[in-house]
Amino acid sequence: MTGNAVQRRVTRKIEEHSVVLFMKGSELMPQCGYSRTALGILKRYSDDVEVVDVLSGPTEEYRDALEDETGWTTIPQAFAEGEFLGGADILKQLDDSGELAEKLDEDPASAPF
Repeated sequence: MTGNAVQRRVTRKIEEHSVVLFMKGSELMPQCGYSRTALGILKRYSDDVEVVDVLSGPTEEYRDALEDETGWTTIPQAFAEGEFLGGADILKQLDDSGELAEKLDEDPASAPF
């Protein structure tokens, strides 16, 4: 996959899915602790998380494409309704403060703790 193809795929995934996580590994086999953490946090709010395994393609081109979208080169990166949320640490902070439930249109009182 070329850099342009990866950029188009990243943009399309963000536009087409309400929640998308670009991570290392798959939903069943996360390949790093940060990816596992980010996925776990998002899954507490929704079973409908689109997971994109950046290791399944040219990883550096995914990093470049994501950097074009967000200004960040680190992975994982989560998006909700086209808005960049952040990586695992930011998701944890948003979750702890109740802001993640708001961003995902969930009632904070119904979110599991």
